[in-house]
Amino acid sequence: MNDPKNAQVKVFMDLVEYLKPKYVLMENVVDILKFAKGYIGRFALSRLVEMNYQSRLGIMAAGCYGLPQFRIRMFLWGAHPTENLPQFPLPTHEVVVRGGIPNEFEQNAVAYNKNCSPELQNALKLGDAISDLPAVANDESRDEMDYVEEPQTEFQSNIRSLSHVSSSLTESTPNMRLLDHRPYQMNEDDYMRVCEIPKHKGANFRDLPGVRVDANGVCSLDPSVERVYLPSKKPIVPDYAISFMKGKSLKPFGRLWWDETVPTVVTRPEPHNQIILHPVQDRVLTVRENARLQGFPDCYKFAGPMKERYIQVGNAVAVPVARSLGYALGMAYRGLNREGHLLSLPINFSRLRRVASSEMEQVDD
Repeated sequence: MNDPKNAQVKVFMDLVEYLKPKYVLMENVVDILKFAKGYIGRFALSRLVEMNYQSRLGIMAAGCYGLPQFRIRMFLWGAHPTENLPQFPLPTHEVVVRGGIPNEFEQNAVAYNKNCSPELQNALKLGDAISDLPAVANDESRDEMDYVEEPQTEFQSNIRSLSHVSSSLTESTPNMRLLDHRPYQMNEDDYMRVCEIPKHKGANFRDLPGVRVDANGVCSLDPSVERVYLPSKKPIVPDYAISFMKGKSLKPFGRLWWDETVPTVVTRPEPHNQIILHPVQDRVLTVRENARLQGFPDCYKFAGPMKERYIQVGNAVAVPVARSLGYALGMAYRGLNREGHLLSLPINFSRLRRVASSEMEQVDD
């Protein structure tokens, strides 16, 4: 706990102890339950119990709530003894599972029991979210532009809709334009590398000239092939890509594909050690594309330099997850939550709209 990063959890709990709120909700990456045998996560839970709070820990995947992104995170509820402890909202969508839950906390995964067969909506893929967006280049500089195509999926129609926004905002943007659809501009060397990455599923730096892969999936430079250099005199295949993860990684300069679920939206828009290239355009995903993967409606405008916009999007709790947790809090506050630690969401909850009071009172068990 002497590490300043870990000490943030202590500061958070000190604030809880000082403010004594009725409800507490803490979010963090799942590694908080892996590092040092989960010490930091256990510390947070025990602090709440020590302060006489009811507490509940859950692990949620954003893709389970209507996003083409897996993004697994830990959430910790706390409630004053006089309040109803909020439940965790059950999934509404199927998801492409990518693992990541520590074995010791497997029972904390927010999911249906294995013997249940719920009617979940289909898992969403990258194409469901961004296929309607106009093509832009690596050096795109416009903060606003017109939509070129009509929505192609229900997700796209929903994310463009202003029906969930206050009337004042709707009136101020009568002719809605596409915002923040521009990528972080790569330097010339990286751009030239990306232009050489093939436009097919699974493409990455291993498809560049001079890379060989052995039977164990470990890559290295092929001594029989003359090394290719860029005009800057730097190699087209950088040494760090070869050595990353001891030559086993597929991430450097990797392309996403339309029929895939994105692992996690990141805050650093650089392709050196993560798969963030557009499927068929020579650039990283734009701020708007990342925002859609996080569930932000298109009317949200981000501020500051480009890197800061990526940070704002990447550090946020995915919008559908936040909405579902907010719904669970509302149910608990109104005393409408039933027994158990899990809660079923209303039908079509993932659509961006207000939830009527009648729906809150008629939620199925």
